[in-house]
Amino acid sequence: MTQARARYAPLIIPFAIVLIVLVVWTAWWFWLSQQVRERLDLAAEGLRAQGWEVAYSEPALTGWPFRTRLESRHVRLTAPTGHEIAAPRLIAEANAYRPDRWVVIAGDGLVLTRGDKGRVAVDAPVIRASASGLTQSFPTLALELLDVGFTALPDAEPFPLARAERIELYLQPGRDREAGDGPGDTAVQTALPASRRNVDVLFRLIDATGRPGGPIDFMGRGGLFSLQAETVVENFQGLSGPDAPSLLAAWTASGGRFLHVRGEMRAGDSAARLESDELRADEDGRLTGVLRLAADRAAPALTALSRSDTVNRTATVGAAAAAGASEALTGDVELEVEFRDGRAWMGPFNLAPAPELF
Repeated sequence: MTQARARYAPLIIPFAIVLIVLVVWTAWWFWLSQQVRERLDLAAEGLRAQGWEVAYSEPALTGWPFRTRLESRHVRLTAPTGHEIAAPRLIAEANAYRPDRWVVIAGDGLVLTRGDKGRVAVDAPVIRASASGLTQSFPTLALELLDVGFTALPDAEPFPLARAERIELYLQPGRDREAGDGPGDTAVQTALPASRRNVDVLFRLIDATGRPGGPIDFMGRGGLFSLQAETVVENFQGLSGPDAPSLLAAWTASGGRFLHVRGEMRAGDSAARLESDELRADEDGRLTGVLRLAADRAAPALTALSRSDTVNRTATVGAAAAAGASEALTGDVELEVEFRDGRAWMGPFNLAPAPELF
């Protein structure tokens, strides 16, 4: 009997080890899933305490053994301002061995409520967001939509875009830049590294189609519209508040700025490159600073702005004429738009209200 046990021991021991590992791993998976569920409820209660409305069905927990997967239906997140995002179904999952990186998928599309402007349906085969480095002072965030369509729902104002091949948004902890890389680097006196005070932002809108008859459609003469822009959001720790307006107001009051603004835009045959060393918001929430543009065939784009009800049409047409005259001589236009006193100025031309951040 003893000899039989000794003979089978080399076979039993590996199975016993595997069984122990499986039991321990299963206990870890259930503990992790319960922690995720509890933190989700705590986050929802925290938002409700700040005036948000948060609604979702009881999440279903699956994914054992290697993933933690939550699926919830009828998800709705409403800000105090009336802006809302709603999804028929949301799935969030992470590897059980790396719980600091999550991916969220909206497999059945989204509905966005733009305050008084009404609702717009967002439909795409791929709508996903990810968050990693959740233990850092600021995590790395990404949003991606592919082959996305926009449909304004009944009684809503028209949406500027009809479709887009790709929309991407990336946010990550700021990287250290060399001294002299921009005026903002020397203006901030702090011992904190860039990764703890700044956020690098990249936005990409690729091959978009404007709604028929809209300003983007007219600007590109029926062609495709693309925009890529990047900037540094300084002092992200000043971003605090129950909604976007109060959040941005608090950030501005704490000295927050947009640094190293760079971008490229293409509308049909027109193209432009833009840059600014520093942009910020004034006490009324409107953008201030200087934005430099180098454009090819800019007159059609400027003329398109005159179709908007928010711009000074006479000034915009004058700016378009001036741009057209320069094009005739050089083939390229260098423009400078200054945001001040709540308005956007191009030389002597008072074009429109400055963009409003809050």
